[in-house]
Amino acid sequence: MSQDNDDPRAVRYVPAHRISTAVGGTPPVEESVGVALEGTVTIEIDGIGSYTVLCVPDDKRAMVLGFLYSEGIIDAASDVASLEPSEIYPGVMQVRLAGEVSQTRSHEGSRLILSSCGACGSEGIDSKLKAIREVDDTLRIDGTVLPAVRDSLRENQTLFKACGGTHAVAIFDDTGTILSAAEDTGRHNALDKAIGKCLLAGVPTDRRGAALSGRVSVEMVGKCARAGIELITAISAPTSLAIEVAERCNITLCAFVRETRATVFTHPRRVVTTG
Repeated sequence: MSQDNDDPRAVRYVPAHRISTAVGGTPPVEESVGVALEGTVTIEIDGIGSYTVLCVPDDKRAMVLGFLYSEGIIDAASDVASLEPSEIYPGVMQVRLAGEVSQTRSHEGSRLILSSCGACGSEGIDSKLKAIREVDDTLRIDGTVLPAVRDSLRENQTLFKACGGTHAVAIFDDTGTILSAAEDTGRHNALDKAIGKCLLAGVPTDRRGAALSGRVSVEMVGKCARAGIELITAISAPTSLAIEVAERCNITLCAFVRETRATVFTHPRRVVTTG
């Protein structure tokens, strides 16, 4: 596979009017405002079907590879024989798998995946949740590293700084070093991109942590479990189902990470504290 050489521009500037909402405020001012570019990327997998993802259409190779991995279509980057943009249809990424196509995946056909929820449109969600594997128990991290990771994640949010409206995910090691980071309008897309970047670089994702800029939903826990990620840390809140699945999958789930505190919902042994 060739490396990702997509145009990094992911901001579109649109005309708008800035108004004053104060009593006796100033007249409206015309301005050009940057917004996150959102479009569709269709993943055509030879022998299986197609998936159309509504996302920020950058880092497409990383996103596709991460999607294939986190959805269980592949087990390693070497399972992909080719991954290239279509020469005929814009916005289409064509995938050819190495070896025989898994018969368990070939029946899924095509579906649309919205930027808001990776589980949207999925059938048999209960069976998919029950099939999520447990992760290993090797990662240990100093609790003081969590806010440092959060700050590093913010530093990597270049698209958010330009226009807002995006989520970010970073994969990090036990020292808090960021191994990959990505942004997207969909939090699950950002996670797929971050995982895909690790796969493209040959960096293992197991025994790692994942930092999220927003809330923790169940599909994020499932994707992390698939990647062998042992710890999830988030700025915002988790959902009840995310907590239940993290508990069952042996994932440490931390949320509400602030400068001097964090709330650990599951498997707290991985976060070492001095208090």
